[in-house]
Amino acid sequence: MAKFARALIPWFAVFSINNSEAAVTVSAVESTGAREGPAQASVAVTKLNFSQSQAFRSWFVRIIKDQLTRKPDPRWYHRDCAGLVRFGVYEALRPHSDAWLRANGQLIRDLPPEVDLNPDQRVWLNRWKREDGSSGSYVPALGIIQNNSDFVSKDINQARPGDLLFFDQGEDQHLMIWMGSYVAYHRGIEKGQDKGLRTVSWQQLMNGQDTRWQTRADNPNFVGIYRLSFLSY
Repeated sequence: MAKFARALIPWFAVFSINNSEAAVTVSAVESTGAREGPAQASVAVTKLNFSQSQAFRSWFVRIIKDQLTRKPDPRWYHRDCAGLVRFGVYEALRPHSDAWLRANGQLIRDLPPEVDLNPDQRVWLNRWKREDGSSGSYVPALGIIQNNSDFVSKDINQARPGDLLFFDQGEDQHLMIWMGSYVAYHRGIEKGQDKGLRTVSWQQLMNGQDTRWQTRADNPNFVGIYRLSFLSY
């Protein structure tokens, strides 16, 4: 399991910190064309600063809650644990116009601030890094962790809303989203009216009979808490 418990960002080469905004600039290899494929050109990619990271977390958690409490968005077409993360990330990073708000049943009041990606940061929008060096809109659960996230801890007290809990069950890997006091996830199966979405409180998770899903440091199936690599907070 130790092979997972580290910051797996093979394409990060140089970090420089702008203390005033907590922005992190990295030297990355990214495709310059519209098509998905191998990386071709080196560009400067800026992580979200502190305020942007906070805004992203607020939108991400809000969008995941919407999938749980209402009928899942039809644009979310890969219905599994990784698909829920990919959909939530894309919808949180994109601009939220009045048309988007109406289409998603969002009230104008009490909205989080916009993430407001700058041109350099738009590379994070639906461009997941893959093991072979290419990038695109699809990556499985293991790819989200290995190539697009940083290891944080196995201590749940270190998790922030929007962080990911990663479990390795041998042939299967599973992602859960930490929502602040409970986890949300898709079980990978839908049947009739059951759309596969679940929420479980941390207490239920820890007291469940199936110990494979407990977020304990001594649980070999719990690889740890991971944070999306474009976040600086």
